[in-house]
Amino acid sequence: MKSFVINPPVFYGSVIVIGLFLVVGIAIPGQAGAFFGAVQASILGAFGWFYLLSVGIFLASVLLLCFGRFGQLKLGPDDSVPDFRFLSWIAMLFAAGMGIGLMFYAVGEPMTHFMAPPTAEPRSVAAMREAMTVTFFHWGIHAWAIYAVVGLSLAYFGYRYNLPLTIRSGLYPILKNRIDGPIGHAVDIFAIVGTMFGIATSLGVGVSQINAGLNHLLGVPIGIAVQLPLIAVVTAMATVSVVTGLDKGVRILSETNLIVAILLMIFVLVVGPTSLLFRDFVQNLGLYFDTLVLRTFNIYAYEPTPWVDAWTLFYWAWWISWSPFVGMFIARVSRGRTVREFITCVLIIPTLVSVVWVTVLNSTALDQLINQGFTGAQDASLELKLFEMLTQLPWTWIASLLSIILVIVFFVTSSDSGSLVIDTITAGGKVNAPVGQRVFWATFEGLVAIALLIGGGLGALQAMAVSTGFPFAIVLLIACYALIKGLMSEPRK
Repeated sequence: MKSFVINPPVFYGSVIVIGLFLVVGIAIPGQAGAFFGAVQASILGAFGWFYLLSVGIFLASVLLLCFGRFGQLKLGPDDSVPDFRFLSWIAMLFAAGMGIGLMFYAVGEPMTHFMAPPTAEPRSVAAMREAMTVTFFHWGIHAWAIYAVVGLSLAYFGYRYNLPLTIRSGLYPILKNRIDGPIGHAVDIFAIVGTMFGIATSLGVGVSQINAGLNHLLGVPIGIAVQLPLIAVVTAMATVSVVTGLDKGVRILSETNLIVAILLMIFVLVVGPTSLLFRDFVQNLGLYFDTLVLRTFNIYAYEPTPWVDAWTLFYWAWWISWSPFVGMFIARVSRGRTVREFITCVLIIPTLVSVVWVTVLNSTALDQLINQGFTGAQDASLELKLFEMLTQLPWTWIASLLSIILVIVFFVTSSDSGSLVIDTITAGGKVNAPVGQRVFWATFEGLVAIALLIGGGLGALQAMAVSTGFPFAIVLLIACYALIKGLMSEPRK
């Protein structure tokens, strides 16, 4: 086996920083959780307006680039062709971006908003409308605009300027060759740490839903004795996937994800209240676009509410802290696409899928609650709401098993794509580093998740990861300016 190919300051620096946070999260989880939670609350309270404004700028910027004169520019040489088929590309975008989250929150979030909406009367028709629109707002075009800024910046400078495929390269028009110095190292370490703990948190969320589903379906007990082997199995599957590479393991798993998700959605659509779901989809799409601009900048300045901190601002901070991983992965699989194709597909297709997905699953749950009097999805914990909804449909056992499989595969694709991203950054942008490095990072991710699960530090590290959204939002604004500056120089280049 070839020796490791690494950028030493970034590789060792990120391992040391991750190790330090890991020790703190395990040794004093309560104090760490309280500290990072207080930091997170302070940032959201004082700079919530900055998050909203930043995300609005990201969305406006990518839309202007999409429809502007740079839309036909290739992400690569002018004669380059896409590395992946269109459907494979879309499947990888979606699987890396929001897979586990949509399984966890598709029923849970809108049902929660229905019971406690930001402004409407709880459990009213207005609450139903508000519940759906705010869920689409949180999982729709704004989140993908954040990812698009990072992905487009890295793809452009990586494939047009032949710069390393690392986060630092997005700052090249401003820093020039200084991206190879301490500032560049710090940016990459920052991205790796955020990615590592973001993935560890997602693994914790995913394993809790798998465990809940197995308990619901087979009576498997809920607890750490079950969850640790689950993480070990998923980590082993992710390791196999990253060893086989992007074109085989990750691509095949992403395509499998998409197929299984579509099958589950079609199943619920057919056996559920079909005509109601089609009606709701049209209405929900209209409501989403009708409230898009207002919600983009609505900080509830004249009627302050803790709801916006707990939901919208938390999501914006989480998506920003998650953006180095998703954006980097999107860039990795998007060589040969045009700027317009990249932005259009990254923004629109996942958003439409999210709207359809949430409509089908949650409108079915709301119909069961309002028209049939079934309160299972309302009363259950977040990880069980989906499974409770499925109990009222035919072939419950098959649908629940399909859901568990889908969570597991989403779980694996998040882990393997995250390992590839971290490996690429620590290898100085080299996309074909030795297999041993990919195995190291895939295994390390699993060990971090296991250690935090045992030590009770997952909550602390999630708060820490969300807190990194504020400084990284500043980095992304600079990267957004750098991208426009680089594109403006394209005709002279």
